[in-house]
Amino acid sequence: MTETNLIHFIGVDIYQNEQHVLNNIDFEVNQGEFVYLIGKTGSGKSSLLKALYGELRLKSGSATILDYNLIKIRRRKILALRRRLGIIFQDFQLLTDRNIYDNLKFVLKATGWKKKKEIVARINDVLTKVGMLDKLKSMPHQMSGGEQQRIAIARALLNDPEIIIADEPTGNLDPETTEEIMRLLFDISSNGKTVVMATHDYDMMLKFPSRTLRCENQRVNEVNLMEAPEFKGRLQ
Repeated sequence: MTETNLIHFIGVDIYQNEQHVLNNIDFEVNQGEFVYLIGKTGSGKSSLLKALYGELRLKSGSATILDYNLIKIRRRKILALRRRLGIIFQDFQLLTDRNIYDNLKFVLKATGWKKKKEIVARINDVLTKVGMLDKLKSMPHQMSGGEQQRIAIARALLNDPEIIIADEPTGNLDPETTEEIMRLLFDISSNGKTVVMATHDYDMMLKFPSRTLRCENQRVNEVNLMEAPEFKGRLQ
């Protein structure tokens, strides 16, 4: 793996509940890249993302992320890996029984932060980055979907991850809010973070074009947005 090559898969098979979903896949992702992952429902997008953060165990091929060997990785190393990743979900997954500050503090405490002053400073920093510092004491139910997703992105940034993994992060948002979230994610990527994002929002991808991988027929292949069938009829 080269110095800037953060994800490297060669000949990898991925199984979900004993079902073979991806076969003999090869791909790599470099530092600072923004990579879309597309494909029909059930094509293996989410399974591939789960494999990246150790939720699905791999048994064949060669698979590395941030120099962790995903074929041989042990449980305690998976926890260490996840501290170097930021994971964003479609449904936000905020804790509904506590305010935003306590949501973020919970993550920091769980990942080894102990000093209150440092915890407060880090929470203020990530909320400032996503424009949500004024929501510090708000409860999740008091916030819009777009605001909750911004908080989810702030949560993903807490431990200064090298890679952001996003599974349909705009799937529950309206077009205007989706555009705001995409600008935020691209801004994060432009500052050196690697982003791998599963999506089915092809109109949004045309507004924010970037490198694209497609899961199809159990394979993962790079596609050209301008030539892919998903975008026919969307191009002006």
